[in-house]
Amino acid sequence: MIRIADIPLNQIRRPLPRQTDPAKVETLMASIAEIGLQEPIDVLEVEGSYYGFSGCHRYEAHQRLGKETIKCRVRRAPRAVLQRHLA
Repeated sequence: MIRIADIPLNQIRRPLPRQTDPAKVETLMASIAEIGLQEPIDVLEVEGSYYGFSGCHRYEAHQRLGKETIKCRVRRAPRAVLQRHLA
């Protein structure tokens, strides 16, 4: 089951390093500041912890805007699913 929730940025672990395009982040920052986030990022909830593997530009834009939370599409998963994402 998937739910939509506002999750604090400091509770989302980003275990895989990602390269972001600074211009794309700037564009998203302007859009988010004007109209808000239109598409939630996807996170896995594993044993009460949140893991983000996509949405890196949206995540960084929220950080740079000083936002405390981000709208997420949350999917609960067992540790085995998390391990597959980390492989």
